Amino acid sequence: MPHKTAVRRQIAADDVLRTILESLDDSKAEEIVSIDIAGKSALADYMVIATGRSQRHVGAIADHLDRDITEAGGRVGSVEGMPHCDWVLIDAGDVIVHVFRPEVRSFYNLEKMWSPDAPKGSGIRPVAEAPEE
Repeated sequence: MPHKTAVRRQIAADDVLRTILESLDDSKAEEIVSIDIAGKSALADYMVIATGRSQRHVGAIADHLDRDITEAGGRVGSVEGMPHCDWVLIDAGDVIVHVFRPEVRSFYNLEKMWSPDAPKGSGIRPVAEAPEE
């Protein structure tokens, strides 16, 4: 039988974001926030921050995200923080995802760091306002 090569396409930032938000919702992540950082950082177009209830939940969310992004045609560059699962960072190219335990999230308060002087409508979006198809 000939070797079949999987043809993969790189998906756009909005598609990656949509996949991530759906995956987080499926994994029962809490307090999901999407921040548009396209004009603030060259690292990515979006930052997503979510909370897991425990270290085990944070790890499961991260595993689920990695699988869902890859299956959708995206690429996960790296995953940091999995051994302890207090704060897991997932680099999905145009979207960077932070999954925290509640105490760690409130300590670092990334939402405030990335939008301290942001006016209303600054690009911080709860899940319900994800980009439309």
